Amino acid sequence: MHISGVFEPKVDIESMKVDIESMKVDIGSTKVDIRNRLLSYSSTLSEKTINHAIDLYIACNEKGYFGRSVVEEVTGLKSSGASKLISILLNSNVIEPVAGKGKGKYKFHCEE
Repeated sequence: MHISGVFEPKVDIESMKVDIESMKVDIGSTKVDIRNRLLSYSSTLSEKTINHAIDLYIACNEKGYFGRSVVEEVTGLKSSGASKLISILLNSNVIEPVAGKGKGKYKFHCEE
């Protein structure tokens, strides 16, 4: 079998690579901030509840906002548990309502 034709020259892949190190976001300080806000709201919150909040932050960081169904999906909580978690997050000033995205949408309120 014979293949003829003109082949493109080799592309220098090294020069085309994107520096992803500069694109990574340090969410460690935000995790600490969420933990501190929740604990200052109530020192009786379980570690599981705090971890649910952090998992939700990590999952929703890209989109920026979420609703109860996303909380259920990320945490595995049922509807009432997801609503209770949202209530705790609202009351502890970890999240805030979002206007213009539909009823019951929230975003993380993180100090920059």
